Amino acid sequence: MTNKELICWAASEEGQNTGLDKEQLVQLLSIEPGSEEYRLLGRAARTLAREITGDKAYLWGAIGVDFAPCSMNCDFCSLGEAWGITKEVREYDEEETIRQVREYAEQGVYWIVLRTTEFYSKDQLAEMIVNIRKAVPGDYQLGLNIGEFDLETANRLADCGVNFIYHSLRLGEGKDTRFEPQVRLNTLQAVKDSPLDLVFLVEPVGIEHTNEEIAEIALLAKECRVIVSGAMARIPVEGTPLGVHPQISNERLAQIAAVTRLLGGKAVPDICVHPFCKEAADFGANVTVIETGSVPRDSCCCSGGKWNQFDAEKAKRYFEEAGYTVCSKKQKDIEKEEM
Repeated sequence: MTNKELICWAASEEGQNTGLDKEQLVQLLSIEPGSEEYRLLGRAARTLAREITGDKAYLWGAIGVDFAPCSMNCDFCSLGEAWGITKEVREYDEEETIRQVREYAEQGVYWIVLRTTEFYSKDQLAEMIVNIRKAVPGDYQLGLNIGEFDLETANRLADCGVNFIYHSLRLGEGKDTRFEPQVRLNTLQAVKDSPLDLVFLVEPVGIEHTNEEIAEIALLAKECRVIVSGAMARIPVEGTPLGVHPQISNERLAQIAAVTRLLGGKAVPDICVHPFCKEAADFGANVTVIETGSVPRDSCCCSGGKWNQFDAEKAKRYFEEAGYTVCSKKQKDIEKEEM
């Protein structure tokens, strides 16, 4: 098929039922940004987003609990101990974490995730989750972005009140990270086998990654039965090994978001882009991320503030300008209240 034919087929009922394969994903990812075919790709993904989401958008709030050197030394992460960027240690205590969760919940953030370095105590997190649930009632979804774990731990976290896990097989896993890819895959399987939902973005996308690599990770995410997919750009942090390479363009990030939209279809209703860019919202992304606390994409700890001054009000305004309505609840939450 030509690019135009593939785009139209991918967005059609037949294409959605059949699904895109790796070769077709690579073809879509190879379209030249700015071209007529690129614009057609964006329109098709945005139309599909409208059909699937009803033009509803959602906010994702991340809380970096600990700002500390991490011995895993991923080549894109500012917290790598070997890079010497993170010199101080700063940790949100439970009171601060609860305050931030409450703020996010009151601002209509739907997915709230606590993010930690690799070896942060899971017992401490489990206790914190229980206390957050007691202190901050609401329909928001509470999640974790943490180190590796097994099925027993996944089930325990679910029992404590965790709704979802953010986890991924990163681009360059085992080369740009010190992780064995199979270890990451084992954790993904543990989540899949548990009551927890999984969120898995194609990340961290840099100019060094091929269309084939991106396609493989996008397909893996869908195979893991994620509830949210999408794309996250690698942010160049000065002093890290990959910090010398520039960030991908907004057009490229939007293209990858559009391709994940066409790939995921109804099975993956929500597509996230990070950092936010208008191009990606116009290309079918309906979720974006607000961050506070420790941020592995920067050399600072945003205590009390938001990374890059990107807050809930700004995110809502940007999505509304792109034709979405930002919601704090899903239909299932509304139905539960009416029962």
